[in-house]
Amino acid sequence: MALFANKEETTEKKVTAPKKKKKSIVATTDSVAYRILTKPRITEKAHTVLGLNKYVFQVSADATKVLVKKAVEEIYGVSVVAVNTVTIPAKKRNFGRSSGFKSSIKKAIVTLKEGDSIDLFQAE
Repeated sequence: MALFANKEETTEKKVTAPKKKKKSIVATTDSVAYRILTKPRITEKAHTVLGLNKYVFQVSADATKVLVKKAVEEIYGVSVVAVNTVTIPAKKRNFGRSSGFKSSIKKAIVTLKEGDSIDLFQAE
């Protein structure tokens, strides 16, 4: 009878594969670099600071200065001297009778080493 079976028969050990360690997202910029840099911010002010060898990028909200530096160096192959970040808060906007909010964004101003440059505008 199955109800009164011996304990020795039912206590067989199950063999399981060893657990794999999860890779840290912060450690490798290969998979994360394109998620950190959303897009370059091409505005009049950003165009003005190009002469100072500074480039402005829109970045993800959880990006840090270190991650932005690694991402720019990997994607564009340049050396970064400094990174400044600014979080622009959400703004209230009215759409007829309904109101809402414009999304907040985070942007990074990246200063490159003298002699390095990023070709953001394709010359024809």
